[in-house]
Amino acid sequence: MNWDQIQGKWKQAKGQVKQRWGDLTDDDLDRVDGKREELVGRVQERYGVARDEAERQVQEFESSCNC
Repeated sequence: MNWDQIQGKWKQAKGQVKQRWGDLTDDDLDRVDGKREELVGRVQERYGVARDEAERQVQEFESSCNC
C-alpha cells in the first residue's frame, strides 16, 4: 500500500500504527494526521532512533499495512 492510501484512510490506519508503535500517544497520532514525515519524526523522537532507522520502520509499516 502506498502512503497516499494510508493517508486517505488515516482513521483506520491509526489503530495499526498504535499497535506497531505503542509508545506513540493519541495526541501524537492526531498531530501526525496521516503525514508520513511527521510519523517518521515522532517515531524517531519517541524511540530515540536515528532518522534512517525511523524511516526504515515507517517504510516497513507502509509495505505491510492492510488499512
